[in-house]
Amino acid sequence: MWSNFFVQQDEEGRIGVAGAGQSGGLGGIKAGRGQRRTHKMSDSQEGKIKLAFFVSIIGVTLTVLGMGTEFWVELAQPKNFSSNQTCQMAHYGLWKGCIRTLWVADIDPERTSCGPAELPGDSNCTYFKFFTSGENAVIFKKTTNKNLNLAAAVLALLSLTMMVMGSICIAMSLSKGVPFFLKPASFCFIISGLLVLLSVLIFHQSVLALLSSDHSIPLHHELSWSVACVGSAGAILIFGGFLFIILALPFSIWQKCLPHKNSAT
Repeated sequence: MWSNFFVQQDEEGRIGVAGAGQSGGLGGIKAGRGQRRTHKMSDSQEGKIKLAFFVSIIGVTLTVLGMGTEFWVELAQPKNFSSNQTCQMAHYGLWKGCIRTLWVADIDPERTSCGPAELPGDSNCTYFKFFTSGENAVIFKKTTNKNLNLAAAVLALLSLTMMVMGSICIAMSLSKGVPFFLKPASFCFIISGLLVLLSVLIFHQSVLALLSSDHSIPLHHELSWSVACVGSAGAILIFGGFLFIILALPFSIWQKCLPHKNSAT
């Protein structure tokens, strides 16, 4: 089968060269170059790439969903801290934070801190001024570390940029029917997943810096569902990137073996 394939390719190459000699111009040379051997993807290979791309898109969706919310961390005062019928808690993300006033009667009697944030109550949400005037936010007399918060936000945005670049590479690979863009796409998705996980780690450090800035008000803190969403997205993106590397290996092996087969024929 391979010998027939390469004999046919050699005949096509001779036709291109003959065309170049007869015309004696640049058009014949281009015709000869147009007969270069290219390995097109089969339907099964294209289906595997689409499946791996679907996995990566899940990671992209989870990342966008988590980054757009303000439920990365919840900070709760003790339930009876104010000695009245209400208590306060805060939750924030990369871009804005909210202060919620909840009724103590609605809180689980076994819970010592105010919350959770899903309970009905008054909410006051504001965007952080890190990105405009450069001011730190003050939450329950505790001051945020704007450098850490900015670093977490910038890394998250960079990860989105890498996701877009990886998606473009996969779209081009599928539209052209060639595997050339699989390796760049794998690189983009793996880097984006690492950036997402690094953003979560730096955000957690910013929370610890916030808690250590003032000890006058005791606070209970816990990372919320958005962090779990973004962390899962980072792992999925890295897994999707390695899938593209695995899918690109057969094409690389075929290209390396092709010159040896040509010399043998």
